[in-house]
Amino acid sequence: MSRDSFVFSPMALRSLEKDKDMLDKDKYKRQLGSYHLSSYMLKKEATDRTLLRPGAARPPAICQDVVVQNALYTGDHEAMQRLFPRGSSANFVIEPQGGEMRWVARGEGLWSLTYEQELTTPLHITAGRGFTNCLKLLLQRGANVDLAPGGTTALHESCENCQPECTKLLLVHGANANAVSEDGLMPLHVCTSPESLECAKYLLQYGAAISGGSVDEGDTPLHVAARNGLQDHVELYLRYGAALDKRNNEGLTALNAACSQPQELHDLGRYFRVCRTLLEAGADVHTADQDKHTPLHMACKNVNPDIVDLLLARGAWVNEMDYGGEAPMHNVLKVVCYKVAHEPERIVRALLNHGSIRVWPGALPTVLKRCSESPRTIEVLLNAYSQLKITDTWVESVSESAFQKHKDFYESIFSLRRTPRSLQHLARCKLRSFLEGRIIKVVPKLDLPTFIKNYLLLEYRGYMN
Repeated sequence: MSRDSFVFSPMALRSLEKDKDMLDKDKYKRQLGSYHLSSYMLKKEATDRTLLRPGAARPPAICQDVVVQNALYTGDHEAMQRLFPRGSSANFVIEPQGGEMRWVARGEGLWSLTYEQELTTPLHITAGRGFTNCLKLLLQRGANVDLAPGGTTALHESCENCQPECTKLLLVHGANANAVSEDGLMPLHVCTSPESLECAKYLLQYGAAISGGSVDEGDTPLHVAARNGLQDHVELYLRYGAALDKRNNEGLTALNAACSQPQELHDLGRYFRVCRTLLEAGADVHTADQDKHTPLHMACKNVNPDIVDLLLARGAWVNEMDYGGEAPMHNVLKVVCYKVAHEPERIVRALLNHGSIRVWPGALPTVLKRCSESPRTIEVLLNAYSQLKITDTWVESVSESAFQKHKDFYESIFSLRRTPRSLQHLARCKLRSFLEGRIIKVVPKLDLPTFIKNYLLLEYRGYMN
């Protein structure tokens, strides 16, 4: 047994099962990707054995010359001209020294630490770094434009790194716009940032499959663009005829993908614009995934009020249940404490005004505990009830820090233990009950002062009465 190998205990082996599953999946993807990519031998020994067979085609050479590598990685065009004079070949594979170490299964419970080599080519290096002149020189010297020793082509590299001129140059020299990497991705699938838009345009001009699915997830380029909040990409793909409601392997359409993607505060606007574009193009607002999560469920979970308003205006079903028996209201209330800056109160208000089910009164103390950092959410939620049975449990549900921060508001709630709700509030509840399911359509049309309309629609006041 080598000194860098050892036997794991049964307990340790069980903890490595996930790693083994990942390795098995990685092996499967490599086998599948090899169908689409140029075949080659990864090890120098295997290359030597191949050359001994009569009639065998000569595979790309392996280059470990640091002088060549330095010229490539720095984009030194003059050095490249000296290293690759006319008549020379640039069709070889680079095997960098070193790299990151990873655990590799050796069988019979044995694992060892091994350097993970990232094989590449001169085309990959120059295309991914935007060295257009160097890339052009290599192509003139006959470099194989679709060689993929590391599992991706140079075209994947240029698109992933947002290098449009290199992308165009590779395509002009015959690069396959639909080459599939060992991860099952085509070049359009790796256009995941706003800066990759020009690359995507070139790919489509040279025949990239607009609705081609990735091998593992079945994502189309439209799914990828929507998931990454790329409005310009979405508009581009729709102009090229992208299938708007095509589902991936999880049952997600592009609209589902956009709504389900976790969104930080600064992301809310761009995801809203993507969803608006998809809906204006005719996306189905009711499509649910395998767990029956609709776009509205997902937008509520990610607390994007503008998308929720948009979906509701397009007819989203406010009380649609997922497989877990949860409506959109449940989804937003569970994450209020993490998304206070996203204005969750706007979503709760919109859902109630569109006829959402209310929380069971016995569960209100639990909701109060989870949402106490967002008093506006609590206010809107509680104003949907004509009567409240406030107990000591309610007081105990509010943390001391939240109470001190919003003291006036919570004191106005707890004072209702001794006093009934105001006549004004009771009248509001009566009218809302009468207009149940039609509130949002009827109230704006009533011949009433604006402040009364807003009161009927649960506008925030900062206190309870």
